Amino acid sequence: MNLIIGLGNPGKGYGATRHNAGFMAVDYLASVHGIQIGTRECLSRTGSGQISEALVILAKPGTYMNLSGEAVSRLVRKYRAKPQSITVIHDDLDLKPGQIRLRQGGSSAGHRGIESIINCLGTREFVRLKIGIGRPGRGSSENDIVDYVLGELAPQEKTIIRSVFPRINEAVEVLLTQGLETAMNNYNRFFAPPEGE
Repeated sequence: MNLIIGLGNPGKGYGATRHNAGFMAVDYLASVHGIQIGTRECLSRTGSGQISEALVILAKPGTYMNLSGEAVSRLVRKYRAKPQSITVIHDDLDLKPGQIRLRQGGSSAGHRGIESIINCLGTREFVRLKIGIGRPGRGSSENDIVDYVLGELAPQEKTIIRSVFPRINEAVEVLLTQGLETAMNNYNRFFAPPEGE
């Protein structure tokens, strides 16, 4: 079973924030592949189905971002998922809006959701699909960054982020059918520039 987990914060107040890019991407995958995310299990909302004939569980942890590992570890135990069959989709400050990147392993790079998952699973060897949200600016304090990731996407940012969801869907399909290396080679260079550039 392949677990595809989008990170974010539950609740209407967080729906359009930068930190919820992972939730948005999983919702897009669900809509494209006719998967209903309605089951409540393992501290998450989940839906099961197929993407390119691969069996998948789409999941949105309900524990809030900083405790994502609690939900993910329960899902991993229930579905006996191996690290290489776990894909976590999340926002990334170090990528420009419209940029996506796949990788396996590595540090959390300060992302509290990823850090929680690493700590709870005891491994870094799961796949990450990062969605760029950019940074608030040079010299930003930690409080500035928290305010930024929890802030709502500006209209132009929202357009850019939504424009990459079809490519994320393609990347997930290639990941599931042809493997991580092919998906990385095909999609890590992709960048959707702001409209007008």
